[in-house]
Amino acid sequence: MTRTAITAAALDAVLGDPANPANPLSHDAFLAADEQGDLLPAGRAALEAAGLGAAFVPRELGGSLGEMDGLARLLRPLFARDGALALGHGAINLIASAPVWTAGSDAQRRQLAETLLGGHQAAGAYTELATGHDLVRSRVRATASGDGFLLSGRKEVINNVSRAHAVTVLARTGDGTGSRDHSLFLLDMDAVERGRLAFLPRFRTAGLRAMHLSGVDFRDCPVPATAMVGEPGTALETVLRAFQVTKAVLTSAMLGCLDTQLRLVTGFARERRLYGAPIRELPLVRSALADAFTDLLIADCLATTACRALHLLPRQTSVYAAAAKYLVPELVQDTSGDLSVVLGARSFLRDGPYGSFQKHARDIPVASLAHMGATPCQAVLVPQLPRLARHGWFVSEPAPAELFRFGIPLPDADLGRLDITASADDRLMGTLLAAADTLDGDPRLGPLCRILRDELAALRDACAVLPPRERTPLTGPAGFRLAERYALLLAAAACLGIWFHSDHRDDPFLTETAWLVSALRRLTARLGRPLSPGTDDAVTDALLRELLARHDRPRAFDLEGRRLW
Repeated sequence: MTRTAITAAALDAVLGDPANPANPLSHDAFLAADEQGDLLPAGRAALEAAGLGAAFVPRELGGSLGEMDGLARLLRPLFARDGALALGHGAINLIASAPVWTAGSDAQRRQLAETLLGGHQAAGAYTELATGHDLVRSRVRATASGDGFLLSGRKEVINNVSRAHAVTVLARTGDGTGSRDHSLFLLDMDAVERGRLAFLPRFRTAGLRAMHLSGVDFRDCPVPATAMVGEPGTALETVLRAFQVTKAVLTSAMLGCLDTQLRLVTGFARERRLYGAPIRELPLVRSALADAFTDLLIADCLATTACRALHLLPRQTSVYAAAAKYLVPELVQDTSGDLSVVLGARSFLRDGPYGSFQKHARDIPVASLAHMGATPCQAVLVPQLPRLARHGWFVSEPAPAELFRFGIPLPDADLGRLDITASADDRLMGTLLAAADTLDGDPRLGPLCRILRDELAALRDACAVLPPRERTPLTGPAGFRLAERYALLLAAAACLGIWFHSDHRDDPFLTETAWLVSALRRLTARLGRPLSPGTDDAVTDALLRELLARHDRPRAFDLEGRRLW
């Protein structure tokens, strides 16, 4: 029987108003737990009582995992309170399970589903301290022995590994350095001989201080042959597919951190008075708030589109998910820094009404690294750009409207259909060009779209002359800059698609042009093409009206804008 899916609104109700000091799940409670360096017990208990584990199990296996953008929105209330709880008692289950849903046997899928549906935790042991995200150099070895394998070596900096009932382990099964020398194993930790492994001391971090990062030392640990996920030597292929899911979902989910920071600063700007008036009326503060709101919407457009592409454009999400995982954390960290200027010295406080701002400022950089940082994502993009430029841009059809209509149900994602290398049919760039043609005569959007079209043409020309040595994951600054420009253009395409195609009858703000004008201006400025000096007061006014209205009701600052607690 399929579990009823808990919604983001229901989870928000469970977690309650974080500003209420009487709430056992308040900002103050999470700050105190962070100071102690452990997950808030009441938070863990609330998630277990809510049956959050079912959210990571596909519907066909009795869970409620359906639309990937829906899962991301479900996790945002957790990130809005505490990134350590969101990752360590939530999203780590997705990181661990995605490879099993992608390539696991029926028995393995049922085994892991029972673990998660039973309220237990999973962990993904992929990385090692010495090699980081370079999985090809993984040194943990699985040696054939009898009717199974012996695992030996260390996996370090693994979230929740000492508390997990199931652990997905990447291990070397060959002697070479190629893509067929590693395999995946799903370990039932209740069945493992505890004398053949040892948990390593905990790693402490400046951000996400309550997250339990440690490691495990396998000492000729026997595992059955049935523990291997997929065929021998297919681990890297499986992981590259599965990580497209985690890149997109976790990138989208972490926007909850920025929502909290923007909410705190907006409240401060309403209450703090200077020169006889609220500081929200100062031009610098008005601009900072409007820009932060815009950047959150840009990030949500790109992340949500990447999540929905897992269902609708599985042959293209290799680049879409990598671009989102690279650009969205950059936007979030930059915006967090800009908001700290408004908050001033209060942004450094570790307690009190603004303590959560400082906590999220520490958490965001660490959360951004969850299972893959910016550089590996750019390294995924660079080798694919010349082929996309040559065969896809300026010839691809626009993406289907369903890609942008968030909230509309989608067929369950078939993770086995995800391609490691994206097809040249770049449908998001097709959307960008189609929108540019349609809006060419618009006095405000037309010039912005022409800039974007020119930038895509310039990017195509730059990719065509990129030297062969720069077309690999080991590229230099030139290749990384092209990857950045591509991600910015994808974000612009996602914003245009959301504006054109989503049905916003319940939220007229998203049908207006103010947020889209602001978004395209922000993106063209990042591309090095700022418009002439001057501000559009009407755009800023419209953004601030919406921001303040959402703060007061209260509603989320993202695309969905749902009612909170």
